[in-house]
Amino acid sequence: MPELPRRAVIAITSYNEPIYADGKRTGLFYTEALHPYEALVKAGFEVDLASETGTYGMDEHSTDDAYLTKEDKKTLNNPNHPFNVELNKKLHKASDLDPSKYGLFFASAGHATLWDYPKAKGLISLAEDIYKRGGVVSAVCHGPAILPFIRDLNSPTHDCIIRGKTVTGFTDLGEQILKLDEFIKKAGVQTIEEGAAKVGARYVAPAQPFDDFSLTDGKVVTGANPASAHSTADKAIKAFDS
Repeated sequence: MPELPRRAVIAITSYNEPIYADGKRTGLFYTEALHPYEALVKAGFEVDLASETGTYGMDEHSTDDAYLTKEDKKTLNNPNHPFNVELNKKLHKASDLDPSKYGLFFASAGHATLWDYPKAKGLISLAEDIYKRGGVVSAVCHGPAILPFIRDLNSPTHDCIIRGKTVTGFTDLGEQILKLDEFIKKAGVQTIEEGAAKVGARYVAPAQPFDDFSLTDGKVVTGANPASAHSTADKAIKAFDS
């Protein structure tokens, strides 16, 4: 098998609609893309960002002080930071990318991914090609919403890549704590736990919904919440290097 390119694509959600009680919009949860980007660059990866449509909007709560360290806030407020340049000036449309150039797929999140990732054919195709060639597919928080729709093209029956695997992601309990469980149910989208169960994956929750918690099962790496973005990326890098 040819050597995998040390290049990663971070998936970004395109969905950007109000879901919160205060009327604020969901969208990209900022640090769930920033922290993986930083970890991957530090590990010597070239990194591109891509969404299904080539556009994105920010989750308006993700830039609250409660979710940002001083360094995160400094980065957020610096339009010339390499991550912000990639996000705001170089964001790719997934279907425009050549999947053979990548060896690692990382699905960042925000509640928005529950709406668009299951139908994001361009992002799904990228992940399937990377996985087929022995690359790593990783996702954090609500990012695992994409996993039930990614097929193992090396399997004769093209099973889902997480069938029979152990994964994590944002908990149903977390949705209840955030008072979004009923909204999600009425919207007809599935939670991370529901999606995993439907395709025969074993879902494991962190001890507490917002604990740093990530898992590796073969070439699939998952994390539970915003606090897990960095550790998920670190484990994805380790899986790639192994």
